[in-house]
Amino acid sequence: MQFEGTVLRGRDFEPVEGRVVVEDGIITAIEEADTDSTDIILPAFVNAHTHLGDSIAKEAGGGLSLDELVAPPDGLKHRLLRAASTEEKVAAMHRSLRLMEQGGTAACLEFREGGVDGVDVIRQALDGRDIEAVILGRETADAMEIADGFGASGARDAEFATLRNATAEAGKLFGIHAGERDAHDINPALDLEPDFLVHMVHPEPLHLERVADSEIPIVVCPRSNLVTGVGVPPVRELANRTKVALGTDNVMLNSPSMFREMEFTSKLADVSAAEVLRMATINGADLADLNYGLIEEGREGKLLVLDGDTDNLAGVQDVVRAVVRRAGLSDVKDVHL
Repeated sequence: MQFEGTVLRGRDFEPVEGRVVVEDGIITAIEEADTDSTDIILPAFVNAHTHLGDSIAKEAGGGLSLDELVAPPDGLKHRLLRAASTEEKVAAMHRSLRLMEQGGTAACLEFREGGVDGVDVIRQALDGRDIEAVILGRETADAMEIADGFGASGARDAEFATLRNATAEAGKLFGIHAGERDAHDINPALDLEPDFLVHMVHPEPLHLERVADSEIPIVVCPRSNLVTGVGVPPVRELANRTKVALGTDNVMLNSPSMFREMEFTSKLADVSAAEVLRMATINGADLADLNYGLIEEGREGKLLVLDGDTDNLAGVQDVVRAVVRRAGLSDVKDVHL
């Protein structure tokens, strides 16, 4: 299988005219060649932080605080999830996964509420979809054991040392929310030596030093942070110290669109378009040890093809900048997952 056009090759997303050759699901060649195609070929996205369960309640709770919206165990999200049937949750999550797939997302890292039952619900929702979910169970060790790891709510909410140790012994991912409301739970989260942190809106100089020393990756979700009124993560300062990935967070609050998250981040933070595209692709893939997120030989050929001749993209001068700041679902020509 071949894809021709402008190829965003390698970690720097160098625009190359030519083709990508995929055989048995693996990229076997990137060939420079003249082509008449106006297509733009880039790696499919990795959404590094989602809560898909609240797809049942999009735009619920307008005006509520972060704690009122999502704090366990009785935030609005948790009450709505308890009240919804399994069938309702599966159907809503399936639709969100389909939307993500259509927008070129190859995988998401899902913090999955509901213990063992919650893990089963998303597996049902994934049936028939090509998108992959790295499922991080929540609430119980049993959920972690049948999932790909554990997604902790935050060090202020509970004691997670035992679950952290169990997750490490199982060789699975451990992620934890930190620094979303304020700085108070950042040191306790870092003390757990997690595989990654989520949010980090309020790091202080000591926390930034610890992040740099530990090189623990961070997932930022700027749109969500503004919706909940907690502030804006210092993306530039975080990216200077460690690997940063992008996530869309709760579907209740935001669409799970990596196009929107990239555009927002690029226009909000002092980071280049190439850095933002790395946050939306290879950085999330690296975090979860996925063999895609880049167009290079030996990687899985999970690709997104944009039509560079749409009314939106025709005439662009900087292809990477256009992908990050301008492109959207209407520009998608093909998704190869």
